[in-house]
Amino acid sequence: MSRKPGTKQALFGQLGLIASAFSSPARLEILDYLAQGERSVDALARVAGLSVANTSKHLRQLRQAGLVEARKEGLHVFYRMSGDDVLSAIAAMRVLAQSRLTEVDQLIDTYLTSKDKLEPMQADELMEKASDGLVTILDVRPEEEFSQGHLSGAINIPLGELEKHLSEFSGDTEVIAYCRGPWCVLSYEAVSILRSKGIRARRLEGGLPEWRQEGRPVDRTA
Repeated sequence: MSRKPGTKQALFGQLGLIASAFSSPARLEILDYLAQGERSVDALARVAGLSVANTSKHLRQLRQAGLVEARKEGLHVFYRMSGDDVLSAIAAMRVLAQSRLTEVDQLIDTYLTSKDKLEPMQADELMEKASDGLVTILDVRPEEEFSQGHLSGAINIPLGELEKHLSEFSGDTEVIAYCRGPWCVLSYEAVSILRSKGIRARRLEGGLPEWRQEGRPVDRTA
């Protein structure tokens, strides 16, 4: 005879709803893009390399789990992450994966740290050096992400355009590059390009979402 689910089972069922929403690599990547700022379904489909129909399906599941919110503007629907607690959950999963899964460390070493083995700059150090005018803060994300929020004083040069602008950097000022987050390859590649041309460069630890989550100032001016 089956017993009627109790309160604990019902609560675990809701927890399972959240876990199920997080279980798809495609949905995690969508959340990574939404951590940079609001996007339409079409824009998300484009950057994620998915069809609009498939993107909409993933977004419905994320919305059912309360991880994203939506608003309609004309014929377009725009989505955003529902809160920084979602970002905290993803960060916790990232830490757990790095501590428990050997494959994660291998992937990070092969595709990320092999490009830059130096320790990244901490946020407190960057704020201190930026206030003294000792660094150039470089945002290498796409312009649409930069326009929705960036570190104060940062200049935006998307990675694909960086080599055309190398002459604009002074050898006297260290360049600190940042992008979407700890597993974003853009800042690693930017630092590699800059150093190959003799320009002093380091990465910021984390990216814009982590900076914002820590309550640090975010600028939305061009």
